[in-house]
Amino acid sequence: MTLSIDNGGGKTPQRQKVMVVAEPTRESAVALHYVLSHVVFDNDVLYLLHVENPTFWNSCFKKQSSSTTITAAREGGGCHGCGCIGGDFDFLDQMKSACELVNPRLKVKVARVETDAKDKAYMIISQTKMLGIDLLVVGKRHSLANAILRQRRNGPTRGETAEYLVENSKCTCVAVQRKGQTGGYLLHTKNHRNFWLLA
Repeated sequence: MTLSIDNGGGKTPQRQKVMVVAEPTRESAVALHYVLSHVVFDNDVLYLLHVENPTFWNSCFKKQSSSTTITAAREGGGCHGCGCIGGDFDFLDQMKSACELVNPRLKVKVARVETDAKDKAYMIISQTKMLGIDLLVVGKRHSLANAILRQRRNGPTRGETAEYLVENSKCTCVAVQRKGQTGGYLLHTKNHRNFWLLA
């Protein structure tokens, strides 16, 4: 299931704008890998959108009574006990560099926006409209992981955000899951569920 824009048979391919919801997670890395290997072509524009939650980070660092702990978190050690992932301060640069290495002719742009967790999906949809995105791709957690996180957190989990985007995005949205180490991908769109694509 390779998704791209139909140029209507013209001689000049139409450049497409693709957006990946970028996070320092395995699911986001899977989504990006899928896009680079199956979606984008030379001269396409790829947006890496990261939606930050300032409230989360403020509460995260307030829990730390030691400046040494905060320094360790910024260096990739994480904030012990709060669940955040260490080393995410430069992950967007790393993702951008990986994209340019795989396809030097791909135009890669990084975008950061801030909003509360409960408004994350709305902000992503707003950005797709503002930037004229043709295809939105988001990593999706497995159902069991969603159920566990739903019990531990307030607000939507990543899986729920992905499902909301698939159902409500004005542009085509694909939620991507990895099917084993070498089993390819499970793709979810508004019209196709659990579509298995070999890697």
